[in-house]
Amino acid sequence: MKKDKNFIISIDQGTTSSRAILFNLKGQPIFSSQKEFTQYFPKSGWVEHDPEEIWSTTKKTLLDVIKKSKALKGKILTIGITNQRETTILWDKKTGKAVYNAIVWQDRRQEEFCKKLRKQNKETLIFNRTGLLIDSYFSGTKIKWVLDNVPLAKKLMKKKQLLFGTIDSFLIWRLTRGKVHATDATNASRTMIYNITNNQWDDNILKLLKIEKHILPMVKDCADDYGHTHPSITGKPISITGVVGDQQSATIGQCCFEPGSLKSTYGTGAFVLLNTGSKIIYSKNRLLTTIAYRIKGKTTYAMEGSIFIAGAGVQWLRDRMHFFKKASETEKIVQSLKDNKGIYLVPAFTGLGAPYWDANARGVLCGLTRDTSPKEIIRATIESVAYQTYDLFDAMQHDGLKPRLVKVDGGMVMNNWFSQFLSDIINTKVLRPKVQETTALGAAFMAGLQIGVYKSLKDISKNWHLDKNFTPKIATKKRKLLLKEWSVAISRTLSKNN
Repeated sequence: MKKDKNFIISIDQGTTSSRAILFNLKGQPIFSSQKEFTQYFPKSGWVEHDPEEIWSTTKKTLLDVIKKSKALKGKILTIGITNQRETTILWDKKTGKAVYNAIVWQDRRQEEFCKKLRKQNKETLIFNRTGLLIDSYFSGTKIKWVLDNVPLAKKLMKKKQLLFGTIDSFLIWRLTRGKVHATDATNASRTMIYNITNNQWDDNILKLLKIEKHILPMVKDCADDYGHTHPSITGKPISITGVVGDQQSATIGQCCFEPGSLKSTYGTGAFVLLNTGSKIIYSKNRLLTTIAYRIKGKTTYAMEGSIFIAGAGVQWLRDRMHFFKKASETEKIVQSLKDNKGIYLVPAFTGLGAPYWDANARGVLCGLTRDTSPKEIIRATIESVAYQTYDLFDAMQHDGLKPRLVKVDGGMVMNNWFSQFLSDIINTKVLRPKVQETTALGAAFMAGLQIGVYKSLKDISKNWHLDKNFTPKIATKKRKLLLKEWSVAISRTLSKNN
């Protein structure tokens, strides 16, 4: 069979939709299928998904892509999986049914419990072992909530009949019909119960959270053997050989393999990952230390900053404020204004992420006058993402790390105005790749590496191609003024100032 008829499928299970993408071996997307699913908000600050809907939408998109590959007379070599990280599911080992809805990474219900842990001075212990700060963002606190609030969960745990997994784990278990209960090192490193220094589940933290080890998945490399799909699902078995959490997957898709290389993804939230090589560097400025990837047992680390609201701010303008019908309209709108007219929006709708980590901060819109129109608010929302990125870069610089260039991806960077403004504000060259599907691509690369399609990371790098670069053009004085006014807006948002 011709090489160009060989494909790798990447399952990209995200926060608002499930997708499957068919890639050729050059890393080019050939076909994709996408299904949105329901977001549940049972209480203020709570966010949930229905695990069955995650499974049914994933299965549907996977079967769409398999069908397309047959129509193209192609051969599927393997499957890679990438997923929304930290989102937590606990299920019954015998029936496969979840004991509660999936608690989403954005969920804030465990903030009071996190406060208790901080008061008990557990922050240093947890930070040194996991690289993470105590926050309800991470899976460990979500597992604890389910065990404390769902009687069936505790009962099943005692009977050794309960399983925990992040979304990758849940999908692998379903795809293999319960044969494989595994996760990869990147997803494990986001649970707040995984020791990134020795690559093991951490007994001390598990004891602290009263979580029994037998519910946890086996932790594997990103390129590894995760079993085969069951023929009843995919017609014939297909190997699963790559698994990576979404932000780390985008880092791999962007070929950020050298220490000092950095990618920034602008999706629902925005996530900046800086490759620090084999070194674990602990931030003194409230950034996270995490696993970038683990290949052949060798761990590469990263420093990460998380912005909770990026594209979600644009969605809010569209769906709640009804300022426009399509997100793509925003580029023309912001270009039509000479400047921001002193309007700043801090989108702390679910608190602020790095480097503030203020769960109780709430959004602020300031600088309003009688002259303010929706256009200025749209511009302020888009500008806010660049300012928040600057805050992360500033924290990294204080940790002694200065990125030389930034590779960007995600829906927002297709807006040329935003990409240029980002370059201006962070005062760094910004590179946008030809293939925008970098998150899905990273998982495909790992799956291909495991089966020998790619011989090395260097070999993978040959498939990265530039679409456009943006270099800073703004006057230094203007840039400083914008950042000064942004810092005033931030100070009005922080809960300790309210």
